[in-house]
Amino acid sequence: MALINRDSAIERVISILKKLKPDQGVEVLSYKRNRGISLVLVDNDTVFLRERGYVTEEYEIPMDVLRKTMKTLVKREFPRSRKVRVYNIEGPEEVGRKRKKL
Repeated sequence: MALINRDSAIERVISILKKLKPDQGVEVLSYKRNRGISLVLVDNDTVFLRERGYVTEEYEIPMDVLRKTMKTLVKREFPRSRKVRVYNIEGPEEVGRKRKKL
C-alpha cells in the first residue's frame, strides 16, 4: 500500500483487520521502514501485536482495546512522522520481514 497520514492510520488498520481472516494481518512501518507495528488476527476478537523500533515487545490483546493501544504505540514508534506505510501480510511468518530500506 501507499503512504497514508499517521492520524488516519489507526482507523484504517482497524477497518482492514475487521475484513481479514485469522492468521492474516497488517504491518505499519515508518517512512524508512526501520520501525514498525505488526498486527496479526488470531481470531475474530483477539489480535497479536508486535512492536519493533524504539521498544521491542509482543502483545496479545482483545479487539476492544486495540484502538487505545495503537494510539499509544503510534505516538511512541512514530513521534515525528507524518506519513506511515501500511502493508497487508498473509500470515504470521511475514511479520518483521525485511523490506527495502531507503
